Amino acid sequence: MKIFQQNTEFDYSWEEVSTSNWRKYGPWNESCKHVIAVDTLSRTVDPSTGILRTERLITCKQSAPKWVLSLLGGQDTSLVYETSYVDPSQRSVTLCSMNMTWSDLLNVRETCIYSPSSSDPGKKTKFQQRAEVTALCGGWAKIKNKLEEVTVERFQQNAAKGREGFEMVLEMSRRAFQEQKSPILREARI
Repeated sequence: MKIFQQNTEFDYSWEEVSTSNWRKYGPWNESCKHVIAVDTLSRTVDPSTGILRTERLITCKQSAPKWVLSLLGGQDTSLVYETSYVDPSQRSVTLCSMNMTWSDLLNVRETCIYSPSSSDPGKKTKFQQRAEVTALCGGWAKIKNKLEEVTVERFQQNAAKGREGFEMVLEMSRRAFQEQKSPILREARI
């Protein structure tokens, strides 16, 4: 098993980040054009805790080399199952995802957590990301290690693109909210 891990901060409040999280796979995110569809399978709120639990199926366009696709079945799309938990009292969003496509060859389990930053909890959000990559190639240690290494390298590249794209979504959401809020405030002052 190989692990990819990163911790970073967004210069946006937890409220902005937790709200914009639902918009990160849209046409306004130029860095996530590989995401074809996001389907919500279920959404429930626990009445005793207030935690929102959402299950989604994310369909992505594969970027694997053609020879890999032909060797492994020729699929040009992949499916990712995501479960998220929004805890308003603890002010945290936890996303847990796993690959469904090629899961008999490779398991990728990712956990992302958004929470208020300890340095400036009202204006910044801490982002923790961890992915565990396990190749299931039986006794072929060299192939298994190479597959895990390549997947972790790819994860690292995609994480940088994902952060850049989410920053765009956050900025766009902030602008839209300000534009929407301005007329309401002007009316309230009249």
